[in-house]
Amino acid sequence: MSVEPRLKDSAGPAAPPEPADPGTAPRATEETAAGQAVRETLEDYTLRFAPRGYRRWSPMVVATTALGGIAYMADFSIGAGIAFSHGTGNALYAIALAAVVIFVTGFPLAYYAARYNIDLDLITRGSGFGYYGSVLTSVIFASFTFIFFALEGSIMAQGLKLGLDLPLWLGYLLSTCLVIPLVIYGMKALSTLQVWTTPIWLLLMVGPLVYLIAEDPGTVDRFLGYPGTGADGGGISTASVLLGAGVCLSLIAQIGEQIDYLRFMPPKTEENRRSWWAAVVMAGPGWVVLGALKQAIGVFLAVYVLAEVGPAAATEPIQQFKGAFDTMMPSWLVLPLAVVLVVISQIKINVTNAYSGSLAWTNSFTRVTRRYPGRLVFVLVNLGIALTLMEADMFSFLNDILSFYANCAIAWVVTVATDIMVNKYLLKLSPLAPEFRRGMLYAVNPVGVVAFTAASGLSIAMYFHLLGDALQPYSPVAAVVLAFVLTPVMALATKGRYYLRRTTDGIEEPLLDAEGNPSGTPYTCHVCRQEYERPDLTACQAHQDVVCSLCLSTDRTGAHVLPPAPAPA
Repeated sequence: MSVEPRLKDSAGPAAPPEPADPGTAPRATEETAAGQAVRETLEDYTLRFAPRGYRRWSPMVVATTALGGIAYMADFSIGAGIAFSHGTGNALYAIALAAVVIFVTGFPLAYYAARYNIDLDLITRGSGFGYYGSVLTSVIFASFTFIFFALEGSIMAQGLKLGLDLPLWLGYLLSTCLVIPLVIYGMKALSTLQVWTTPIWLLLMVGPLVYLIAEDPGTVDRFLGYPGTGADGGGISTASVLLGAGVCLSLIAQIGEQIDYLRFMPPKTEENRRSWWAAVVMAGPGWVVLGALKQAIGVFLAVYVLAEVGPAAATEPIQQFKGAFDTMMPSWLVLPLAVVLVVISQIKINVTNAYSGSLAWTNSFTRVTRRYPGRLVFVLVNLGIALTLMEADMFSFLNDILSFYANCAIAWVVTVATDIMVNKYLLKLSPLAPEFRRGMLYAVNPVGVVAFTAASGLSIAMYFHLLGDALQPYSPVAAVVLAFVLTPVMALATKGRYYLRRTTDGIEEPLLDAEGNPSGTPYTCHVCRQEYERPDLTACQAHQDVVCSLCLSTDRTGAHVLPPAPAPA
């Protein structure tokens, strides 16, 4: 049952009622089979807060679903590629260094997503970038999803070629089309898929490693002693470690995909406090622990099969696991199991890539054009781009792509994490509660935009040797340091005045309840006549009523947007 909103700071007498603008309201759905599918796609709460009434999963179910999304096999290739270039020692140090950075920066983002039930784009808006400023980072995140979709699709195609003799082009097409039916239905379908497939995936991934070590302990010595092909001959080198860490740090944007699940966490209460925190840490920054282990396993398996398949094929996960399975089971079972592992992994991660990418594209498109085409359109767009990359054989230059991309991803994530940790909690210049609604934020906040642009720009210049060969390996370090330093510097320089365009949204009821969770009170948006919870609405400029965040995003005239009322400088 809706409650009547009590408004304050109204803009004057109420205007006469007017019909909802069909161009600004979400499309209605019908309870037919087709209408049901449309309704399911809207369950993802694109562009908006995930309401309490929808978040019925336990913390552990949400965590298991989120962790299912990191079943990708690219980690095995990434670890192997670094080891072949720089040796096992440098590869392990690089993996560990990147994991520490990813864990530290991912923690505040995961907490904000789970506590306030919003995705990374919505967090970015209120953490230094502004309403339109975060469009840039949404595109970067969307790029992350189609790059990794293409990598995983390539790995699946390699498996299908080896196991079923399918040509690569057909494998690319099959790996792309296979996820479409699964990703249409959003969180409900994905949670079921991830929970049921995770035990099988873990058994197939960990079993061969345990068997090989138990059967032949000498494999560990050969693994640790592998020198690689680099000029340092396997010795520990700072440059090699940093170059390897730069490749691993391209995965820093994975926290965005974890957050797309973590935003569906239930409210944090005294009763579920322990399981809530365990789920947030495990499925948020904790994903990198499993990711780092997979990279190390990739090094181990690549060294193990190197003599048999050669360095080019040894970076392919299907060859790695085929070689491992060869030693522990009948030959007739080897290829089928290897193919099953690759296919399960590809489906588990690529439904997440397609899902998260569609959210990011929809966020960007709707804010720029003020039109909401629906998430399914961008599922197809993201998959089309990924398929093009696969057909272009991007797997063959994997490390180059990831090293370049890492500079942008690091600058973005470190900027947002620093804004939360430093500007919000230490300097108290950034509002503690995140804000994402149009009208409440400035279009662009120079704090995040300047810090991100400078950090990514300089690190990319270093990566392409524009500042000299000696500095090239340090490009990821430059991205981290510059983003971390410039974010608070910009907040101090601007005195935090560009975070909030308004200090009140015109509704008397607080955004948060007595336990600090987003309020679950329902209100009815006067534009689309749909019911939404308190954090998803503001008062309407033209009416004595409330309007939801999606209708604000698609309001092409600005009639519903509240006027500016910034906090005093």
